[in-house]
Order: sequence, then C-alpha cells, then structure tokens
Amino acid sequence: MHKVFVGIGSNLGDKKSYCKRALAFLNILPQTKIKRCSSFYLTEPVKEKNQPWFLNLVVLLQTDLGYQQLFFWLKHIEHILGRFPTWEKGPRIIDLDLLLYDDLIINSPNLIIPHPQFHKRGFVLAPLAEIAQEEIHPLLKQSFKQLWANHKFKEWVIRLK
Repeated sequence: MHKVFVGIGSNLGDKKSYCKRALAFLNILPQTKIKRCSSFYLTEPVKEKNQPWFLNLVVLLQTDLGYQQLFFWLKHIEHILGRFPTWEKGPRIIDLDLLLYDDLIINSPNLIIPHPQFHKRGFVLAPLAEIAQEEIHPLLKQSFKQLWANHKFKEWVIRLK
C-alpha cells in the first residue's frame, strides 16, 4: 500500500459540504482507505486576495492505486462536484491536490510530486503538521512540524473545532 497525502480545499458555496463530499468520494475509491484526516482550517487566499477565504484540510490515504490513477480519480471527483477550469489561484468549488505519494519525486508535464510550493503554504503545512508532524518532505529533508514552525509566509490559518 502506498502512503499518500491529499489536500482538499474550497472557497465557494457551502465549503464544508463540498469538502465533506470530497471526503466521501475519497472513502469509496477502489483499493483506497482514509487513514487520517486533519481538522478543518479557515485560510486566507495566498495570491488572489480579492476572493472568499478557503476551507482546507489534508487527508492521509493508503492506496494500491498508482499515482497516475489516483491523480485521474482526484480530477474526476473535482469534476463530479462541479469544478470546471477557472483562472489559476482563483476561487473554486473544490480543489484536490496530490501533495505526496510515498517518497516519489515526479516532474511530468501534468503532475509534479511533491506538489510544488506546498512547503510555503500554511493552508497545507498546518494540517500536515497536525496529522503527520514527523513525516519528512522528500526533497527538503525536514519534518512537516519543522516546516510549519519555520513557515515565514504567515497568511491567516485558523484551525476550526
């Protein structure tokens, strides 16, 4: 079984409902189990500030799916939930990001693993540090706890109960 971290986010409509529906779809993927799920986080948009704040979380999956199969399923779930292409960094109904897949380092035209720049994003680091603080970033060789503690781009990241 492969260890995979997936980021989930939404900043349009009923954000919590979209995130929960994405979780439900992840839970029924073939050969895949949700092992851990972070709290929900209310987060400030990083680049495009003139849009609603996001609701984010991260899940740890165990799967027998290959990374390309899983990436296909993530995009399929986004489509089912109503996401259609918008401008980069713009608002979205749902966003499912394949953050890490084991310790693989992939750099292909349609997929980069580890997800680029996630180590600079509080909306990913805070939930990762919550559910996998001792896990090591395969390129940076630092734990998620260390990366979050040293995070310099302190956009608002509020853990919800």
